[in-house]
Amino acid sequence: MKRVAFHEEASCEMNEAAQYYEERAVGLGLTFLAEVEDSVAQILSNPEACQRERGEIRRKPIRHFPYSLLYAIEADYIRVIAVAHQKRRPGHWRNR
Repeated sequence: MKRVAFHEEASCEMNEAAQYYEERAVGLGLTFLAEVEDSVAQILSNPEACQRERGEIRRKPIRHFPYSLLYAIEADYIRVIAVAHQKRRPGHWRNR
């Protein structure tokens, strides 16, 4: 089984989104993180199932939240490039 590595900026995006949701409702940030974890597990079980976004980058929507994981399949791991909001700053991750 492959492992997952988050780009530093993707980790920041994930934590900022979780903090935002936690400030809106207690426990919602943890729910967001659990959905990210579930999405990562789905990616690991079938990395090529998700739609290609650009080149070799694929997009996995996060259930119940307007975010997606953008990732690349490397030889021995999955690299998460961004935890991107689906409506804000499209393509902000392209230089990663």
